[in-house]
Amino acid sequence: MTVYFIGAGPGAADLITLRGARTLAKCGVCLYAGSLVPTELLAECGPDTRLVDTADLDLDRIVAEIAAAHEAGQDVARLHSGDPSVFSAMAEQMRRLDALDIPYEVVPGVPAYAAAAAALKRELTVPTVGQTVILTRIAQQATPMPEGEDLATLGRSGALLVLHLAARYVDRVVAELVPHYGADCPAAVVAMASRPDEIVLRGTLEDIAARTKEAGITKTAVILVGRTLAATQFRDSHLYDPARDRHVC
Repeated sequence: MTVYFIGAGPGAADLITLRGARTLAKCGVCLYAGSLVPTELLAECGPDTRLVDTADLDLDRIVAEIAAAHEAGQDVARLHSGDPSVFSAMAEQMRRLDALDIPYEVVPGVPAYAAAAAALKRELTVPTVGQTVILTRIAQQATPMPEGEDLATLGRSGALLVLHLAARYVDRVVAELVPHYGADCPAAVVAMASRPDEIVLRGTLEDIAARTKEAGITKTAVILVGRTLAATQFRDSHLYDPARDRHVC
């Protein structure tokens, strides 16, 4: 018996990987993260798969469900939205499974920031403009951020920032980033990325908070801030340089 942590993707049912869908189809039990996982995706499960909505379950009850499946010799699909390597709370589940000697594997998925970039039709890394992407969040009612990972510190880099779980606090995000990026810095908010009700907002740090509140966006969204979001003047990538074979890498 194995537990498979599967990235369900950002929302659209067809953005799960082939490996994810095939693994989902063979598992006898599927634990999924409530409304964060599209119901259409559950159709990939087998006809006899036991479905468990974990939206109202704490960690102890989730692990108990997994342990019971393990005792029964059933494989478990643990569906997480996006990619399980980012803000999925997978680490604490793995720690519990290690203690119980229950084996597990990870099947990666399409992360929310990639779906947001696709919705914006932007490459997040642009030659001579920005080559670094920082995935982060802010400390509010959730777990405190480690020392040195506050927005003011990260903002000094000037890198493209992608903030998860922060749409409700967009005013604070803007206030902390304007001193480092400037009010004219391009910014965007993408809510429900890849879903039929997707919302895409483009603007700058000067107006993105007002646009976000006007649209009523408070969750299931990412905020992106950085110059690459509107870059048009930049050199072509080294990849397309006709003389690149003569360059020493």
